[in-house]
Amino acid sequence: MSDTSPAPATPDEPWGRVEEDGTVSVREGAGWRVVGQYPDGTAEEALAYYERKFSDLASEVTLLEVRARRGGASAADLRSAAASVSVKISGAAAVGDLGALEARVEALASTLTEATAAEAAQAREAVDAAVAERTALVEQAEAWAAKDPKSVQWKTASAEMSALFDQWQRHQQTGPRLPKSASQQLWKRFRDARATVDKHRREFFAELDEAHRSVRSQKERLIERAEALAARGEDGITAYRDLLTQWKTVGRAGKKVDDALWARFKAAGDALYGARSAREAAEVEASKEKIDAKRALLTDAGAIRDEKDVAKARAALTKIQRAWDDIGRVFPREQERSLDDELRKIEILVRDRESAEWTRTNPETTARADDMTRQLHAAIEKLEADLSAATARKDAGAIRQANEALEARRAWLRALGG
Repeated sequence: MSDTSPAPATPDEPWGRVEEDGTVSVREGAGWRVVGQYPDGTAEEALAYYERKFSDLASEVTLLEVRARRGGASAADLRSAAASVSVKISGAAAVGDLGALEARVEALASTLTEATAAEAAQAREAVDAAVAERTALVEQAEAWAAKDPKSVQWKTASAEMSALFDQWQRHQQTGPRLPKSASQQLWKRFRDARATVDKHRREFFAELDEAHRSVRSQKERLIERAEALAARGEDGITAYRDLLTQWKTVGRAGKKVDDALWARFKAAGDALYGARSAREAAEVEASKEKIDAKRALLTDAGAIRDEKDVAKARAALTKIQRAWDDIGRVFPREQERSLDDELRKIEILVRDRESAEWTRTNPETTARADDMTRQLHAAIEKLEADLSAATARKDAGAIRQANEALEARRAWLRALGG
């Protein structure tokens, strides 16, 4: 019921008031309207209760405004929701600025008409965009159809065309419905482009098959020639290498066929190289006794290291070298090099000793050594005399110096063999 006794409210007054009996009123325009009673609480609790009801209504209005701003919901749905909220606000048992809340709902409702027009415009834009997207798919397909079949990577092209067709189907399923005339015209272009690409692919692989047959025929002839070399054994390796050079220039006959042909061609070469391996294995086997004989010679050559007489050392080495040459070459080559290196060490040792002996017996060198020996003898005699004199004087320093000098010159003399 309305309260007619109080004076009209002013803008500075609160939106609600509570009578002593718990009656709660809301200010509307210039007067007050009773919204209910709250007899079992304080005036603050009563106002808070009805203010919460106003807050709930305000939240509904805000939610509608947010949905309208964000888009996604139809204008009809929003209009229906706005009308429902408007009914709730009218005569609502709530405390707050209900007039302002109603004005917000009315403003929202007035914009929904504009939203409807905007939705229609968006739908047209979506159709235009869909037409553009399908046109782009058509143009990509037509670009593949326009390529020279000989320059196309067909694995890539097939994958690309499949991807374009998948995109076309997804667009039909999830995109907006296009006008029938536009849809049919675009599909015809896309279908024709796919057919052209497929035709080019079949023609390309037909030509490729023909080329593969030609390569296969050439490689089969090379295989026959390679297999014919088997009777020559390892002597056929050079001819086989020439055939291998030709093989590399012929081209390919398709992966599976080419792999099978290569296996046959390689088997023919393996037979030739196997003959060489067998010969080398036989040589290694035959070399075992030779290797043992050379190792025995190396053992004998070890005694040359201890031979003092250079001439005897040279004679012994020469005898071993002749026996070494008589044994001949051994296999494998690595073993031969290792044995030769061991003998070479003995040869270098003897050569170095011969060089040293020549230097020692050189007349000029001997003359210089004799002169040095005489000088050392004279120096030793003088130092011995100095030592005797120092001893008589009991001069410890002079005795030490004389002994040190004597020891040094005697060492030099021993080095010269004097």
